[in-house]
Amino acid sequence: MGCHIRLPDELGRQLQERRKALRLSKRELAKRAGKTRKVIDHLEFGQEATVSSLLGVLGALGLALTVERVGLPTAEEVASRFEDDDDAS
Repeated sequence: MGCHIRLPDELGRQLQERRKALRLSKRELAKRAGKTRKVIDHLEFGQEATVSSLLGVLGALGLALTVERVGLPTAEEVASRFEDDDDAS
């Protein structure tokens, strides 16, 4: 996995890819993590969730959180996320 995640949708995409690689349904992952399916949905869509929920899901996926120093996303990176949302509508 080992990539830099700086925006919520990037995190969600990585979590979803890992879940699918493990051939887990959202319901199965939720059960392993001790969370609800709604929590899995929120995380995979880059929406609000608690830190404890994130850590529980990461653990259930066999992952850990590493924090390292990086810069903020550029204005262009953030703007491109909004363009992607507009395209999906």
